Amino acid sequence: MVGQLVCASFQRQGFHTAGSRCKNRTDCGAAPGAWSQVAVQKVNAAGTDPSSPVGFVLGLDLLHIFPLEGATFLCPADVTDPRTSQRILEVLPGGRADVILSDMAPNATGFRDLDHDRLISLCLTLLSMTPDILQPRGTFLCKTWAGSQSHRLQRRLTEEFQNVRIIKPEASRKESSEVYFLATQYQGRKGAVKQ
Repeated sequence: MVGQLVCASFQRQGFHTAGSRCKNRTDCGAAPGAWSQVAVQKVNAAGTDPSSPVGFVLGLDLLHIFPLEGATFLCPADVTDPRTSQRILEVLPGGRADVILSDMAPNATGFRDLDHDRLISLCLTLLSMTPDILQPRGTFLCKTWAGSQSHRLQRRLTEEFQNVRIIKPEASRKESSEVYFLATQYQGRKGAVKQ
């Protein structure tokens, strides 16, 4: 897997996932750390702005990430491993994130359909962690490649979030199938029994 998972707001590609109210952000697939850098700035995680509250940024990846002031990294961390969710809960202040960002992608096989299916599976695995990690009314942003299984992910997001949009950043090549699902106002799975 390559890419990033961060709890944070995201502006680097020209779109915003959340406003300044977000304090705790998680970046999944965080190597090399660009999203984390933006998230640290957006939530004042390094405390450089004394007039703003200090937020928290947590980055996860299978790969090593170089230290970044204001960010905490869990490496190696595999979102497909059930123990990773527990590790996140132990590190996040209050055990919850306001935003989950994912730029994760599986290592490419060269078979477009297989790679697409594997990426959708990663996104769905991450989405299954949201009841434990994401604050109510939180935001979820994940990268995917357009393909035959995108509707599965979109349907699940629609069940759990009030608003779901597909975004193609300006920085993305026109011929690229890369898109992002931006889901806001997390409300949990509709029809799910609350415990």
